[in-house]
Amino acid sequence: MKKIISFFIVGSLGLMAAEPKFRVQEIDAKVGVGYGAQLADMNGDGKVDIVLCDRDKVVWYANPSWQKHQVSGKLTARDHVCVTARDITGDGKAELAVGGQWNIGESNDAKRSGAVFYLDPTADRKGNWKAIQLKHEPSTHRMHWIAAGKGKFDLVVKPLYGPRGADGKKGGSKVWAYHIPKDPAKAWKRTLISDFVEDSHNFHPIDWDGDGREEFIQASLKGVFWFGRDKAGKWQSKQFSKNYSGEVRDGKTAGGMRFFTTIEPKHGTTVAVYLQAGSGWKRVVLDDQLKDGHALATADFLGTGGDQVVAGWRGMTTPGVPGVRLYVPQDKGYTKWKTYQLSGKETAVEDIKAGDLNADGKPEIIVACRQTHNLRILWNESK
Repeated sequence: MKKIISFFIVGSLGLMAAEPKFRVQEIDAKVGVGYGAQLADMNGDGKVDIVLCDRDKVVWYANPSWQKHQVSGKLTARDHVCVTARDITGDGKAELAVGGQWNIGESNDAKRSGAVFYLDPTADRKGNWKAIQLKHEPSTHRMHWIAAGKGKFDLVVKPLYGPRGADGKKGGSKVWAYHIPKDPAKAWKRTLISDFVEDSHNFHPIDWDGDGREEFIQASLKGVFWFGRDKAGKWQSKQFSKNYSGEVRDGKTAGGMRFFTTIEPKHGTTVAVYLQAGSGWKRVVLDDQLKDGHALATADFLGTGGDQVVAGWRGMTTPGVPGVRLYVPQDKGYTKWKTYQLSGKETAVEDIKAGDLNADGKPEIIVACRQTHNLRILWNESK
């Protein structure tokens, strides 16, 4: 039975926003580990569904009933770890890729660590889809379908670590762009994007120049890096920040200024935003009290014309009470922020996504959890 819980967030936001108000609905209380969530239309009905990468299966929940559909059983001996969902063919239905064989302690042996699969859908999209295994690096960790221009998409896959050297230190990881062939069962060509970024927990697609070819920002041991293609299609990089970061997302202020937000360090305590400042970025700390910070989302939840930030933490690697918080800017410069607690011990956050699930123009917050073994929607009822 799906539980519905009323949860209200109140407080004065000054002149910038309405009061946050969310209603919690638990749509699955029997999740193994909610490693990764995605939002996409899975059946072509025009509604945004929820996709979940669980430790031993891949499932999706149909909007609005949230009926659960399994498209993959256990693909690897070890846990699945990531999923990406996006309509890459233009038929209105999302395609899926999955990462598995999660082995955090092994970054050299590809047989014992990491796996990448494309899930070829059945004709009716029911039952388990055909898993097509692709080449991979050890410690496969995150992936995204990224627009390559002219209606094409690449599957970009990022390991957590690079290979461990003789000195015991882990080097840069190889990030690959996989190019899907007309027949997905045939060999996929790959392009190496980078091999120098160390200890990289997450990355996020963007299209800041609006050319239809997406770039991405990547969090790592040595800060946040930007990757994008030049006119010839060759990948270029820039370093945006130097603080050890585990999570990264981008957003915009009400005035149109870009920012990106991070959790620092990996599995860390601190939520920060980096605001455009000339040719660089100005760092503003929003919070330094997280326990095992593990997820971020940005969206205009409150109708201000600019984005707010949501962060979630697990309380696992660093023991503590988990939860979700909303951070709301209080001034035009986005240098002053106010914090609102949205949930606590009932949500040990592994991943968070933001998206409008009921087409009312207000994004919801979707929370996939680990120790609490649940999947929740925080319905946005802010006025």
